[in-house]
Amino acid sequence: MSDENQILIPESFLDLHRDRSRTRLRTPVAQVRERYELCEDLSQQLVAQAQHIHFDLGVSEDEVLVRIEQGLAQPDAGLSADEAAWVVRRLAELLMWD
Repeated sequence: MSDENQILIPESFLDLHRDRSRTRLRTPVAQVRERYELCEDLSQQLVAQAQHIHFDLGVSEDEVLVRIEQGLAQPDAGLSADEAAWVVRRLAELLMWD
């Protein structure tokens, strides 16, 4: 992935787009980068919403993450199931939730 773009795509996201042997990308790197940027931005944007649901509505951290993943898994969300799961894992990291 040597090009002029300085965005480092984490291995956890690259793994979503690798073949079963986890050696080669199944998707062109430019498209993987676009998907990563979308998913990273989405996880960042969901922080405030997740905090609101948790603190203001009193929903447990686990339940907040489950609900968000269910919403992201809907076909009209535009994410694959793997990407939706990645966004939720990243959201949990950003919130420092287990």
